[in-house]
Amino acid sequence: MTAPQHTPADRIAALHAIRDRNPGLVAAAQRTRLLEALQTLGYVTTFEGSRFLDCYDVRARKMELVNAGHRVIMNWIVTETEAGVRHRIGQYTLVKGKA
Repeated sequence: MTAPQHTPADRIAALHAIRDRNPGLVAAAQRTRLLEALQTLGYVTTFEGSRFLDCYDVRARKMELVNAGHRVIMNWIVTETEAGVRHRIGQYTLVKGKA
């Protein structure tokens, strides 16, 4: 599966709005941003989480959400950076309800 080469501007704006509503560098703030993005946008890639949500390690925040009882699945996707380099990255999706 190949994702769009670039994140659409409206999606970036939504991710930035989530980031701005939930400021802070601590893990709890990052976890809150990731959860809100998953709930409102349907999925978040590792690229989007680090770049637009300001989550240092999206994988760790995902595991914290799982440990808190949320069902988050990860699928591999291939995407291309602005430099044209293809990368395999994680795409996280929140499954409705708790585990």
